[in-house]
Amino acid sequence: MNDQSSAAADLAERVRDLMPGVRSDLEALTRIPSVSLDSFDQQHVEDSALAVADLLRAEGLEVEIVREGGRPAVIGHLPAPEGAPTVLLYAHHDVQPPGDDADWDTPVFEPTQVGERLYGRGVADDKAGVMAHVAALRAHGGRPPVGVTVFVEGEEEVGSDSLPAILERHGDRLACDAIVLADSHNWKIGVPALTTTLRGLVRVVVEVRALDHGVHSGLYGGAVPDGLTALCRLLATLHDEKGDVAVAGLKTSEAADLDYSEDDLRADSGLAEGVSPIGTGSFLSRLWTKPSMTVIGIDAPTVEKAANLLTPVGRAKLSMRIHPEEVPDTAYGLLKTHLEENAPWGCQVSVTLDDDGAGFAADAQGPVYDVARSAFRDAWAGVEPVDIGVGGSIPFVAAFAEKFPDAAILVTGVEDPDTRAHAANESLHLGEFERVCLAEALLLERLGELSAGDRGAEDTSLGDRSTTEGENHG
Repeated sequence: MNDQSSAAADLAERVRDLMPGVRSDLEALTRIPSVSLDSFDQQHVEDSALAVADLLRAEGLEVEIVREGGRPAVIGHLPAPEGAPTVLLYAHHDVQPPGDDADWDTPVFEPTQVGERLYGRGVADDKAGVMAHVAALRAHGGRPPVGVTVFVEGEEEVGSDSLPAILERHGDRLACDAIVLADSHNWKIGVPALTTTLRGLVRVVVEVRALDHGVHSGLYGGAVPDGLTALCRLLATLHDEKGDVAVAGLKTSEAADLDYSEDDLRADSGLAEGVSPIGTGSFLSRLWTKPSMTVIGIDAPTVEKAANLLTPVGRAKLSMRIHPEEVPDTAYGLLKTHLEENAPWGCQVSVTLDDDGAGFAADAQGPVYDVARSAFRDAWAGVEPVDIGVGGSIPFVAAFAEKFPDAAILVTGVEDPDTRAHAANESLHLGEFERVCLAEALLLERLGELSAGDRGAEDTSLGDRSTTEGENHG
């Protein structure tokens, strides 16, 4: 056994011994219902930040809770040994709303083990990310061979609106040579992954006006259009017959050639029996590098309260995911033009930008990435990690890349295809969680062994580095 293998075995044993305590702390953190939407009690988000701060202080970090007009974020720091690099470890402590309790098989905020999985809101997204960082520090006895700054955000699930101000005001304290953003997922149980591309986002509200006021559907229906029918016809133009996005001019490309079948897609997504996938090209290209269009909200009378009325105005919110290198402003302009030019029956169409966020594409080569892959390989007992894309958007990654252009960005995470982040029955695979913790401990160990020359700037190219408000990746 060589020195690196021996060190890996020692760390693996240390992490294994630490896991009961790590899990206990994860469960305590998960019991805090830190939903960051305004309609929920924000004292829970404050309590969550305090709990994270206590966890970091217990590992010897100098800790401060900061806020720039939004929810509290936690910054903890351990200085680097002489000549060693500094690593920034990111996660977020806020969570999604629970949804309907009836949709959950276990109590929403009471972590419950079923088989190999631990269930509860936030147990994976992203409080397990927080605890992976804590576990890596504990594995090194609070004295890792690198400098460590832990940054745990408190409003990722509501768009990270204050993140630009935090990066601007506290950027000197967050400066680093490498960034580990623990808010993504692995390829599948037993196969680790580095996320190297993320689609960008454009979200708009479209309004279609057909009438100045509502009128009786029996008296005028057949000669006069209504806003909702006109809206439906307009929304139908956004996809072609095969299900590809029909907005002209949007970027597209082929994704990585990994084995992902229709059976995999059905199992991972819960596609209902008899329903066909939409779009053309490989499934991973459809998910990672081609644009997608989703109607995520419509203003309309409810079925129970519907009147015999021609509704004057139809409104919908659209979520468009765009190629990792697409410029959001360009994509918004193309979508706006499409909607305006396809107005049915001369109806008035207005399009308002709700928010947007840049995608991310990394040329994941160089010593830091080599070290990361070796850490994953050893944590997963020789299984080679794969480079993946993510179809969801994580605009804060672009914000970090813009602020720290010379830092290698490693997008990792604790999730897997069965996690169901944001949905009912969110869960964490406990065996994979231990491997994630070990991989991060190994990463810190091996980054400390790199010389300054070895860890030169990596290329983290972006389609557009001027990201604005974004949203979470779900």
